[in-house]
Amino acid sequence: MRLRADDLSYESRRLRFHFSKHVLEELEKRQIPRMLVETILESPEQRSAVLENINCYQSRVEISGKQYVLRVLVNETIQPPVVITAYRTSKIRKYWKES
Repeated sequence: MRLRADDLSYESRRLRFHFSKHVLEELEKRQIPRMLVETILESPEQRSAVLENINCYQSRVEISGKQYVLRVLVNETIQPPVVITAYRTSKIRKYWKES
């Protein structure tokens, strides 16, 4: 399922993830809608460990007509889990794990 930033509804959602002020500023700077990140946190296409305490939630997305992998790094050892960063990359082959 590929997501498009334009397809998101802005209904109220109750996620159990913490977004720091820094992460929210980075999302704005990188022009990544928070609702898109929340959608990936709710239902990622892929999830994997990247470090001992850090998991990556990722999905393929379309933003402004271009394909990306949106990667959301989360520290799940803290409650509620903390979103460390989120970024999009056009290097799909590098980050996408084929089954």
